[in-house]
Amino acid sequence: MNLPENLKYTKDHEWVRIEGDTAIIGITDFAQSELGDIVYVDIDTVDKQINQEDVFGTVEAVKTVSDLFSPLSGTVLEFNEQLENSPELVNSDPYGDGWIIKMSIDDASQVDGLLTAEGYREVIGQ
Repeated sequence: MNLPENLKYTKDHEWVRIEGDTAIIGITDFAQSELGDIVYVDIDTVDKQINQEDVFGTVEAVKTVSDLFSPLSGTVLEFNEQLENSPELVNSDPYGDGWIIKMSIDDASQVDGLLTAEGYREVIGQ
């Protein structure tokens, strides 16, 4: 299971990479493996203010649809448009080209409440 140490994680299986005052968010390697082949990513929150733990979109796999929960409060700045035509990037490169959104960070202190790779391993029993 690939869990980069430089990222933060949520109990809902999202990962967060902080770059300045922007957060890049996707789903973990564990989440994509549990979901199976991703066939569609639906994000309708670009340019919208969302709160921590709000649903910011969904990922659709062959057998299920799963909500995506925001790890932080902020404004969704960008959707990874590569996922429009290649949603399988979430499966093949969840921490790279398979990122889902970029958002501003309203409250940097929320980052401290996210899980480390070690804490996330405990959540998923690894």
